[in-house]
Formats: sequence, C-alpha cells, structure tokens
Amino acid sequence: MTAEITRMTDAAVVGGVIADTFGMDAISTWLIPPVADRPPIQRAFFTMYAAHALDHGDVYGIHESGELAGVAVWFTAPYPEIPGHDEAVASFAGEHAGRFGILGEQMEKIHPHEPHHYLAFIALVKGRMGRGLGSQLLREHHQRLDAEGMPAYLEASSADSRRLYLRHGYVDMPELLRLPDGPVMYPMWRAPSA
Repeated sequence: MTAEITRMTDAAVVGGVIADTFGMDAISTWLIPPVADRPPIQRAFFTMYAAHALDHGDVYGIHESGELAGVAVWFTAPYPEIPGHDEAVASFAGEHAGRFGILGEQMEKIHPHEPHHYLAFIALVKGRMGRGLGSQLLREHHQRLDAEGMPAYLEASSADSRRLYLRHGYVDMPELLRLPDGPVMYPMWRAPSA
C-alpha cells in the first residue's frame, strides 16, 4: 500500500500526534517529569507550534490506508515569534514553564541566522515506525528545498533520530545542545543537493 502525503490544516490533530509520539522521550521527560502532567501540556505546546507553522511554514501528514500515520512541521526561517508565547506556555505548563524557557533559550543560542527551513517536529503514530514513512516525509520537503537551493536545519532529539537524518544528508553542527542535568540534542544542517 502506497502512503499518501497531504498538507495538514488541523493544528490540534497534528499536535496530538506529536504529543503521543514524544510522550516518553528524553526531552519530554526532562521538560515535564511527572508522567501524568505530560499529555495535556504537550498537546497544548505542540498544537500551538503546529498552528504557527500553518501560517509560517508547511505542515504535512502521511496517510496509510486512509489513516493518518505521521506528521512533519516545517518553518520557513526566519519566522516571527508566536504572539504571547511565554504567557501561553505559563498558562498550560504551570510549574514546568521554567524548563520550557531554558530549552527555548538553549535552542535560540545555536539556531542559525541565515535563511533556511527548520524542521521543528516529525512524528509517526505508534505502530507505524520502521516502514520508511519518516523518510518519505523528509524526501517530500527536501525535493522542494533542493529545487529552491534552500538549506535545512533541525535538532535531533535522540541518537536514533540523528542516524536517520545523517542518512538524509544532514551533518552535525559544531555544538551540541546540552540541557542542565538533562539530555543532549544534536543540531544538524542539510545543504541543498545540486
């Protein structure tokens, strides 16, 4: 069965997929240590970013047998900050908002300033991994970037995802993103293919 890639328009659906996928990853565990607190905070956070990307980037969904199997959220950089970002995070993250602030500051310090497309999130529905769907989502946008001569940037949140991106032409940036007493993220850059 061939997977179909479409543009997404419902930020809440996209945010839900990302939240479900990353519920137990090292970054999420660092951001929101109590497991019970994590799902509603993550859904609000990822939905907020997906909604912003609908206006300032591209949001894709990949479907198998008519069911949503994964999503990718890209921003066209530079892009404006989310209006009221800090207040929104404080309202839904509560006591965990400080960690979101630390993560944002660390990411901002190393984010490249030249024009590029930024892969904020790529997530597959549980049970859909290992089928090449993530690679299909990447190739879909990379074709456009290559045609436009536009580079791409991301922060891989694990060694496994870093390996996937290496296979798709990304290279490690000089500096790792190290969270205080927490996990490491891997900033990566992809030059457009000729």
